[in-house]
Amino acid sequence: MSIRGSADPEPAVRSARARSLTHAEPAEVSLQVALEALADPVRRAILRDLAGHPDWSRACGTFELSVTKATRSHHFAVLRAAGLIEQRDEGARRLNRLRRAEFDAAFPGLLGATIDREARSGSGTSR
Repeated sequence: MSIRGSADPEPAVRSARARSLTHAEPAEVSLQVALEALADPVRRAILRDLAGHPDWSRACGTFELSVTKATRSHHFAVLRAAGLIEQRDEGARRLNRLRRAEFDAAFPGLLGATIDREARSGSGTSR
């Protein structure tokens, strides 16, 4: 699986924190990894939230999640590894983008079948 670094246009000046970000290409993610990422209700809540906001407008700390900071970080890492989100650092904030088009190209209908249907039925849960 190819992993790429953050989409920052000037990699030579990125911080060590930003250099640690790796993003999987959705086309190279296995179905198993994609399903495991989508199986968790906290991760689905993050994805639903991102789907309702413009790209790069939500920082990790702004999500209403009833989990610890370490658990929150783990959930974002799983979503990155599954090719569902892209992150970039802007100052002290880590901003997020849902990679819907790229993920839908790799797994047509899967994202919609999980987060869109759940949002319509109101059955979203956060732990």
